[in-house]
Amino acid sequence: MIFDEEFETMPRLALESLQLHRLQKQIANVYLKVPYYAAKMDAAGVHPSDIKTLGDVNRLPFTTKEDLRKNYPFGLFTVPMEEVVRIHASSGTTGQPTVVGYTKADIKMWAGLMARSLSAAGAHPNDIVHNAYGYGLFTGGLGAHYGAEELGATVIPISGGNTKKQIQIMRDFGSSVLLCTPSYALNMAEVMEDQGVDLKELKLRVGIFGAEPWSEAMRIEIEKKLGIKAIDIYGLSEVMGPGVAIECAEEQKGLHIMEDHFLAEIVDPDSFEPLPLGEKGELVFTTLTKEAFPVIRYRTKDFSRLITDECSCGRSFYRMEKVTGRSDDMMIIRGVNVFPSQIEEVLIGIDGVEPHYMIIVDRKGTLDTLEVQVEVSDNLFSDEIKNLEATTMLIQKEIKERLGVSCKASLVEPRTIQRSEGKAQRVIDKRKF
Repeated sequence: MIFDEEFETMPRLALESLQLHRLQKQIANVYLKVPYYAAKMDAAGVHPSDIKTLGDVNRLPFTTKEDLRKNYPFGLFTVPMEEVVRIHASSGTTGQPTVVGYTKADIKMWAGLMARSLSAAGAHPNDIVHNAYGYGLFTGGLGAHYGAEELGATVIPISGGNTKKQIQIMRDFGSSVLLCTPSYALNMAEVMEDQGVDLKELKLRVGIFGAEPWSEAMRIEIEKKLGIKAIDIYGLSEVMGPGVAIECAEEQKGLHIMEDHFLAEIVDPDSFEPLPLGEKGELVFTTLTKEAFPVIRYRTKDFSRLITDECSCGRSFYRMEKVTGRSDDMMIIRGVNVFPSQIEEVLIGIDGVEPHYMIIVDRKGTLDTLEVQVEVSDNLFSDEIKNLEATTMLIQKEIKERLGVSCKASLVEPRTIQRSEGKAQRVIDKRKF
């Protein structure tokens, strides 16, 4: 089912014409209303009147999280506060949140895009949506909630935590769509197994998971353990929140970007030069329709590529490859770039290993060390020592061969690594730089 056929199936030339019109309007708007943007454009020697084609977006300066922090809290807003009806913020890693605002029109647009996203994932108006994303300053909970209501579905606004209660509610209320982080979905599956819950008791059909990178191997694990179709959704608070892009239920191969509202680019993460379509690099977004808090060429630090192949679902929007890592998640171990999702891919492919792990990076003298702590199944843990040793050696061998870095693998008892009810914390970096 296509929720917004007028735009989602728009011919490419018509879509690009719409994007250009909206881009020109947005650039003129921020230049006029945000002194910081105007100063950056002036310094770059570009004026709104210079934007005559979509390719001219490359002349504009980037926006980074540091720009948002410099203008904390409301310095990049384009409307007076009396027109701002909601504020969200992300916690960030420095203690100072990045703040975003929404007008009534922004909230309506966001709800529509989330409804469109849920529809693409296979949700219907008669579904009961179990929303376990966090409510509050985090954009996930309310963003998903308003979208599900816009779709016409019934929403259970349960948020995160109290997993046993969540499972009871899913069973008693007949939840058919699950919304949460992928790591929390695995946590739920584990608690269900502990409680002896039969999947036949549940009506879950589809899960829509985001807010953290997750591998194809984890998708397979979630689908097997919960008996559902697992769909990847993408968004970030600085751009809007969830609903910027989503996989379709038909193919699950790349996430359709809502291109009528967001202009996507891929740039080289080192030179920041634009890359040709199909090449992998850093994802950059310009918001085309947001009123309160538009961003121009926002560097997401997410690695992806744009997919231009036709999709069997009929949508004409370009797709972005599933994000498997961020530049700020990347670990450099003895000169080798390593992402947690790459280690996860290795671990999930090994028999007897559970999808719960912790990566510990340290430094001894001048040498970086990498330790991977991973849970094993009850059967393997109670097995002979030689089998545990064989699994340890296999993990170390696979990581070395596939990622090019040596590590120490430590097998730990089942259910000893801390579970996440939101974004999973996978890495502890003890190095002093």
